[in-house]
Amino acid sequence: MTKLDSKIPEGPLAQKWTSYKNKAKLVNPANKKKLDIIVVGTGLAGAGAASSLGELGYNVKNFCYQDSPRRAHSVAAQGGINAAKNYKNDGDSIYRLFYDMIKGGDFRAREANVYRAAEVSNDVIDHFTAMGVPFARDYGGNLDNRSFGGVQVSRTFYAKGQTGQQCLLGTYSSLNRQINKGSVTMFPRREMLDLVLIDGKARGIIVRNLVTGEIERHSAHAVVLASGGYGTVYYLSTLAVNSNASAAWKAHRKGAFFANPSFVQIHPTSIPQLNDYQAKLTLMSESLRNDGRIWTPKEKNDKRHANDIPEEERDYYLERRYPAFGNLVPRDVASRAAKERCDAGYGVGETGLAVNLDFRDAINKQGKKAIEDKYGNLFEMYETITGINPYKEPMRIYPAGHYTMGGLWVDYELMTTIPGLFSIVESNFSDHGANRLGASSLMQASGDGYFIIPYTIGNYLADEIRTPRISTDTLEFDEAENVVKEKIEKLLAIKGTETATSFHKRLGRIMWDYCGMSRNEKGLKKAFDMVKELEKEFWSNLIVPGKGHDLNMELEKAGRVADYFELAELMITDALNRKESCGAHFREESQTPEGEAMRDDKNYMYVAAWESMGKGKLPKLHKEDLVFEEVEVKVRSYK
Repeated sequence: MTKLDSKIPEGPLAQKWTSYKNKAKLVNPANKKKLDIIVVGTGLAGAGAASSLGELGYNVKNFCYQDSPRRAHSVAAQGGINAAKNYKNDGDSIYRLFYDMIKGGDFRAREANVYRAAEVSNDVIDHFTAMGVPFARDYGGNLDNRSFGGVQVSRTFYAKGQTGQQCLLGTYSSLNRQINKGSVTMFPRREMLDLVLIDGKARGIIVRNLVTGEIERHSAHAVVLASGGYGTVYYLSTLAVNSNASAAWKAHRKGAFFANPSFVQIHPTSIPQLNDYQAKLTLMSESLRNDGRIWTPKEKNDKRHANDIPEEERDYYLERRYPAFGNLVPRDVASRAAKERCDAGYGVGETGLAVNLDFRDAINKQGKKAIEDKYGNLFEMYETITGINPYKEPMRIYPAGHYTMGGLWVDYELMTTIPGLFSIVESNFSDHGANRLGASSLMQASGDGYFIIPYTIGNYLADEIRTPRISTDTLEFDEAENVVKEKIEKLLAIKGTETATSFHKRLGRIMWDYCGMSRNEKGLKKAFDMVKELEKEFWSNLIVPGKGHDLNMELEKAGRVADYFELAELMITDALNRKESCGAHFREESQTPEGEAMRDDKNYMYVAAWESMGKGKLPKLHKEDLVFEEVEVKVRSYK
C-alpha cells in the first residue's frame, strides 16, 4: 500500500524552503544535457517550467492541444496577480499573504506549501517586470496595487483587466527564446492520452496529433503536468470550452492519487447564462468588486429597471452581512450569498438568477475616466456580450463554475505518488485548500513554473544521471499505445444518435444541480446514480462522425467526456465522504444558524487522497492529516 509522505522539510515554517534548497541534490550542467523532461501544458506554469528548465540546460519537450502556447487558458485571467511587496504600506507581509490563503481555504491546505507560494510571490513580480509585463503604475511611476476578496490589504498587481494575457505574453517570449536555442522542442496540437510507466516510474506519454490523427510516443526521464483543472465538468463554466481533465485523469488511472476532487470554486461574478445554446460563461473579474457594489431589491420579484429603484429600496447584502470585508468577501462566501438571495426571490433579470454589480457611486466619486482606466476593457466586453452599458446601468452577475482546488496529490516537491511524475498549479491540489483567493492562481502558476519546479525536479533527476535516454520501443509503450487505440476504436464504433456535447451538457446539469454551490447527502446519492445511468447511455448511444486517423474534434470531445463521467463519480464520492462544510464545499447538513459553512475539524482535518482501484471498482481513500503549527485554526469570519 502506498503511504503518503508529504516530505515537508524540518525547521521553522519561514525557513523550510531555504533549508530545502540548501540541501537539495544538484545536477551539473554536463549531465543536464543528457536528461529529457516532458512538460504537458503551456500556460503560465507549463511555459514557465519549460523555459526555466530549458534555460538550465535540460532537454525539454513541451506539449499543448492549442495551435500556439499563447492560447493557453492563462490568457483569460483578468484581475491580477498577488505578491507581498507591501507597496501600499498597509501592513502586508509574506506571513499575511500566507495567512490570508490558509484562512481563505478554510484551513484545508498544507501550511508549508502555502507559505512557500507566498514566499516566492515577490520573485514572480520582479521576474515579470524585468520581462516587460506592463503592470499598472501609480502617479509616481511605481507599480500599482488593488484589493481582491478575502483580504484587507492591496497586494494585487494588474494590467487593466488583462493581467493573464500580459503575463502569458511575457512567459511566451521566454519560452520562444528556449525554442530558438534548441533546448525546448514545441509540440502544438497534441493531446496527452496516456502516461507510460517503466519500472514504476513516469517515463513518457502517448499523445494524439490532433491534425493528422497519428498516435505518437514520447519518452523522458520525468514528466511534468501543467494541464489545468476540471471546471468544465459542469459544461457551462468560465473556462475555455476545450479545457479538460484528461491528462491528469490518465495519470490518476495509472496510480497517481487524486486529492479533494469535490473542492471546486464557484466564481461569484460571471455573466449569467443568456440562452440554452451557450457552450461557456464569461467571467467578470473579481477586481470589479473593488469599486462595484453588489445589491438586490429589498422587495421580492421586483422587476423594475435597476436605475428606477431608489437607494432606500436597495439591499447591499454583502455590506450588510459582512461589514468588515463588504463586497470583497471571498468567492465562496459571495457566491453562496448571491444564490441565497436569488433562491429567496430577490434576483434580478428575466430569470431572477442574477444580482446587480453597480458602479454608479464609484463613477460619481472618481469620475468615468478613472473607472475606464482601471476596467475599460472589461466594461467593453460586458457590453459586447449583453448589450448593456455598465457605465449607465449595473452589470448583472451570477455564480459559475470556475477553478478547481482539487487535483492530483503531490508532496512538497510537487511530485505525485508516481515517481518522476510532477503536477503543478491547478492540476494538483496543494495550495488553496477548500477555496482559492482571487489573484492567487497566476501567483501560484508562475511561482511553481519559474521558481519551484526547477529545484524540486533537479533533486529527483540527480539520481537519474546514469539512466540512458528512454527508448519508446518497449513493451510498456506498446501496451499504452494499444490502450489508447482501443478506446478510440470503441468510441468510433458505437454509432449511436447523440453527440458528445449533448452528453456533456446533461452531465453538467446533474453536477451543477447536485454537486455545485451546495450539496446534501440525498442529492449526491441521486446524482451518483444519474451519472452512472448517463454514462451507460453514453457508451451505447454516442455518435462520433469521421475517422480516428484524421482531424476529428468530435472524437476529441468524446474522449474528454468519457473521462468526465469517471471524474464526476469521484467528485460525488468525495463530497459524500466529507460530511462537513468547508470553503466552497457546502454540505447543507453542516451549516451555522446564519447559513455559513460549519467545519468539523475533529473528523475532517485531512486531505482526502483517492487511489484508483480500476474501472468499475470503488476508489480507496488515503488521508494526509493536516497539522497547523503557525496558525490558530478557528471559525472563519469576514464580519
